[in-house]
Formats: sequence, structure tokens, C-alpha cells
Amino acid sequence: MKTDPTDIIIIGGGPAGLTAAIYAARLGMKTKLFEGNVLGGRASEAPEVWNFPGFAEGISGFDLVNRMVQQAQKFGADLRYPEEVLNLALKDPVKKVTTRSDEYRSSAVIIATGTQRKKLHIQGETEFLGRGVSYCTVCDGPLFKDRVLAVVGSGNEAFEDALYLSNFSKMIHLFTQEQEIRAEKALVDECKKKLNIKIVEAEVGSILGKNFVTAIETKKFESNQRTVVTVDGVFISVGGVPMTSLVKAAGIHIDDKGCIEVDRRQATNIEGVYAAGDCTCGGMQIITAAGEGAMAAIQAYRYIRTLENKK
Repeated sequence: MKTDPTDIIIIGGGPAGLTAAIYAARLGMKTKLFEGNVLGGRASEAPEVWNFPGFAEGISGFDLVNRMVQQAQKFGADLRYPEEVLNLALKDPVKKVTTRSDEYRSSAVIIATGTQRKKLHIQGETEFLGRGVSYCTVCDGPLFKDRVLAVVGSGNEAFEDALYLSNFSKMIHLFTQEQEIRAEKALVDECKKKLNIKIVEAEVGSILGKNFVTAIETKKFESNQRTVVTVDGVFISVGGVPMTSLVKAAGIHIDDKGCIEVDRRQATNIEGVYAAGDCTCGGMQIITAAGEGAMAAIQAYRYIRTLENKK
């Protein structure tokens, strides 16, 4: 069944998609947003967000996302979740978006599909997934109360995860996996103050265990010294890779890193199609995703108004 046409369809319900929905609906556009999982994406998993303007005392990712959802719904955006998008036909003036439930049509489309968890691709990572290996501290961290854990990563996400886990875990070994620490200095300094966080500049080579994780094997960068460290769990926090296979198949240009190519207006190579957030590999922050989502919605609005003026 084909539904009645809408003005703007947004694919992805993270900060970029939700902000686009707020702006599009506020501008009077009939707006539908589709999210295959839960609204908020990875942002909703953040224990505390300290660098979003207006929240000097910090705010949990869940609460921040919930405010965005309420605001989008207040202005009339139709948020559909979980409703996964399966196919896109974007090159014609009327865009077609097919989900498991229906086929939807719109004048403009905003892609805000975010990223999926990046893997280490090491021995034991797949075998012990759900048995000591996790990519989500908020989801699984409380299961490891008073345990010894490893966090792997050198960016903000890894240091934020270590801080969160330190509130209830016995000891956190934070293995940077890279020689250069990419996290903000304030986060690094905060981790160094914690007595139960040990920052180790080393690479995790394998995850060991029987039925569950029991240890990891690491290698120091300078000395190549290998060490087996006993841990009860491993949290992998090495960032994400863009979820762009669907849009690539629809003809949208993707660079060699898998990022959607956009101009300063967040426009893709297809007229009437815009992209925002982590799928464009911009700032990879909640605030930059929100900014790109706002810009994409404004440009989509202007595009639709131009179409109407030509009639």
C-alpha cells in the first residue's frame, strides 16, 4: 500500500535526525522520521554529556535524547520506530522510501543513519560477544559490579565509558589501542584522578576465556612486550563506521572511508537529498550532528519551496 505523499522523510533517529525533524516540523513541513532500532542511537547510551551547550552540569544521553523526541513530537513530526528502511529510490522528483511496513513518498529526504560499532577484528571478539565482550557500557556495565574490566579505545567514547564503569567496577584497565590518545584533555585528566582507572598505552591482540572472558593479551607499543591481563569483561569503545550501504545502492556518492559526501548545505549529489550527522563523518559529536541536522532541514525546506514556486 502506498501512503499519501509527505514533504520530508528523515532516515535515522539519532541527534541529527531528531534535530532535522524538529526544524522541518517547526517550518511547517509534513515530516516523517524512520528509525530501525531505538530513538537516539549511540547518543542515548552516553552516561553523561558534558559539552552540549546549555547543560553546564551535564546531562545523560538518554535525557537529552528524550527532550529532542518530545520537542519533535510537539511540533508535529511523525516518529516511526522501530521501522527499518529496506530500499530507497531517490533519483526521481518524488522520492520513494520502502520499509517493512509500507512504501512512503516525499519531495525531499534527509539521511541521518549514523554509525555502527567498529570492531577490533581480533581473536575472541566474536566468540565472547555477550559472554564478557560488549560494545555498550550503559547496557551491560551494571552486570559487572565489583569486577575487573578492560576498556579498549583512545577517543572520548572510551574515556567516558571508563569513567562510567569506574562508579561500580573494582578496576578498569583502559587500553588505548593506539599510540596517540585522541580523547579531550579534560576527560583524560578526569580518568587519571580515578584510583580505579589505569590508562595503559598498549594494543589488545586477543580476548581469552572458556565459557566467558577470563583475560586479554596485550602488546606495549614501544617494547612490543606481551602481557596477559586477567579481566572479567571487555568493553570495546573504538568508535563507529558509517551505515551507508543502503544509500550507496541508491546512487548517493560515498567516499573511500564510507562517508556520505555532502557540500556546505548538507546536500548530496542527488537533488532533494541531504545527509547529516555521523554518516557524513563530520565532527562526530552530538552538537555537530544536531547542527548538520538543522542545516539539512532548512535546505530541504528551501528546496521544497522552490519546487512549489515553479508550479
